[in-house]
Amino acid sequence: MKTTISIFQNKKVRKIWHQEERYFSVLDVIAVLTDSKNPKDYLKKMRKRDKELNFYMGTNCPPLEMSWETGKTRINTSANTEWLFRIIQSIPSPKVEPFKLRLAKVGHERIQEIDDPELAMERMRNLYQRKWYPQDRIQKRERGIAVRNTLTDERKQRGIKNGIEYAILTDEIYQATFGLSAQEYKDYKGLDKQNLRDHMNDLELIFNLLGEASTTEIMKVEDSIWFENIQKASKSGGEVAKVARQDLEKKTRRRIISKQNHLWEEEIEILPE
Repeated sequence: MKTTISIFQNKKVRKIWHQEERYFSVLDVIAVLTDSKNPKDYLKKMRKRDKELNFYMGTNCPPLEMSWETGKTRINTSANTEWLFRIIQSIPSPKVEPFKLRLAKVGHERIQEIDDPELAMERMRNLYQRKWYPQDRIQKRERGIAVRNTLTDERKQRGIKNGIEYAILTDEIYQATFGLSAQEYKDYKGLDKQNLRDHMNDLELIFNLLGEASTTEIMKVEDSIWFENIQKASKSGGEVAKVARQDLEKKTRRRIISKQNHLWEEEIEILPE
């Protein structure tokens, strides 16, 4: 696992990917928000003061190896985004107030989105704009998300519930459409945990969308039930997109699959400035 570093108020906060989530060094965050010369001792006192936090930290804040730029590696108490916010709530410091206000704001927004789902779409657009996505690309991603959600709903109605099954079915479409599994595709583009679709160019998105939309239609027409039949429909849907992709490649003499990614774009950090 590779340790990366965020800069917050001219101080460094280490983070690392663990079990498909970003985890932060709890001691680094405490050092930033409290100016404590001994963050380890501060955390120990905080856990004594907040019994509930202490009880749950042992389960939810795993010790993970993190390294500094010097190359030295140490075991660090780490927290994902959810638990980082919980820990921050227990820090009695004026520096924490912006985080608490942000938590209240996020909670309010999510409740509003339950009543009006269009607000969630608007939030998504704003996030992509903050990452410097051009408007036409945001619109393509929105359309892709809608097609993906339709496919997911159709699978659910036909008995697909397990996350592993979803991953297998997704790979069937990618493999048939592009000749690569999702992980192989990410490796080809030099990605780690990033969303693959966020790093596709226009044509890649179009053929991915065609594969997923075709899969949905085939499932409906064939009234596919049971995993094996849905897996077969996924492969067939991907093959529809494959034929279209190969036809365009033949006419343009250019390969659709590209190593292009958008890692240069601004990453949104969980710690606000």
